[in-house]
Amino acid sequence: MDNPDLWTPLGIWRRAVNKRLCVLCLVISVGAWPVLGQDDATVARTAAGCGPSGEMFNVQTTDVKHPVGQTEPGKALVYFLVDFVTAPTMRVGVDGNWVGANDGKSYFFFQVDPGEHNVCTEWQSGAFKKSSERVGEAMHLIAEAGKTYYLRLNFSYQRMHLELSDEAEGHFLIGSSLFATSQPKKK
Repeated sequence: MDNPDLWTPLGIWRRAVNKRLCVLCLVISVGAWPVLGQDDATVARTAAGCGPSGEMFNVQTTDVKHPVGQTEPGKALVYFLVDFVTAPTMRVGVDGNWVGANDGKSYFFFQVDPGEHNVCTEWQSGAFKKSSERVGEAMHLIAEAGKTYYLRLNFSYQRMHLELSDEAEGHFLIGSSLFATSQPKKK
């Protein structure tokens, strides 16, 4: 008998506590794995510019008017244009917050502060929620006060591509697209 404390009441108690502590730690670790994996995906999507995955938008489009924005003092104006007639509803996020959504070949605009921003666009679907989180694009935008930026989401060969367009292309797309307005859906 190497350990004289092995069969004393204190020794038995230590072994029982150690076993329970090990089992408790194992249960907590295994239970936390899905939550930790989910947090990593959420953190990555937010870092890309996307907003919360549960937020959805009601989108209305019109061909009656094609408004253009004016830059506010100390801000940059950003147009978001979807260049595909049958495009699904695409929501747009900046720095982790949704700013609006498009439906079909349409556009809308918003203001941002000068500086670096991450812009994300993602397919909005209530029926295919997990799949829709994997369909989108993101880009880095460095905005200067008083400037206007035209972000174009293009679809080609079953793939989408988010790119910065020049002013002439931006104006052409505004004139040939529907104007979109969006409101967050009530939960």
